[in-house]
Amino acid sequence: MAAEGSAGGSPSRSKRADAQRNRETVLTAAAEVFVTSGVDAPIRRISARAGVGMATIYRHFPTRADLVTAVYQHQIEACAEAGPNLLADADSPLEALRQWVDLFVDFLVTKHGLADALQSDSDRFAALHAYFLDRLLPVCAQLLDAAVEADEIRPGTQPYELMRGIGNLCIGRDNDPRYDPRRLITLLLQGLQNPRAT
Repeated sequence: MAAEGSAGGSPSRSKRADAQRNRETVLTAAAEVFVTSGVDAPIRRISARAGVGMATIYRHFPTRADLVTAVYQHQIEACAEAGPNLLADADSPLEALRQWVDLFVDFLVTKHGLADALQSDSDRFAALHAYFLDRLLPVCAQLLDAAVEADEIRPGTQPYELMRGIGNLCIGRDNDPRYDPRRLITLLLQGLQNPRAT
């Protein structure tokens, strides 16, 4: 009997694992599609990119706002988790900061159009913005502190102002193909460097 019971629980766990994998696959595919086509991209395009049926997407995310919100949260978590990993693996804290800023810019590009997608739900947007700050400000602070401690950048840069500055540089990217925010962000990071570290 006990063996039968444990076998009976296994398919349920397997189904949950499959559902979680499907959800992650959809979120990754949606983020990639949002970068190239914006948050109004057809669901069928996300479905094709993820290799799942449209019904699977609607089962996890009944509305577009649900999908956009989940992608946003998924990207925040990926960006937050990357910070400590980059610090552990990169050649220097400054290099970890550069790589994290690159991920942050990718995230900001994905985020483009979020406000429009959630315009009828300002409470949800406000909650997401608070979540964004709560998760990413400490990670940015950790990276900045490590680079200051290694004497690679000058002290005094606040994480909020750096993230806000990068965000402002990313505005307008879609409207002008001649504008590359990454080039200016590289210059911004160079400006933070301690002259003794170069």
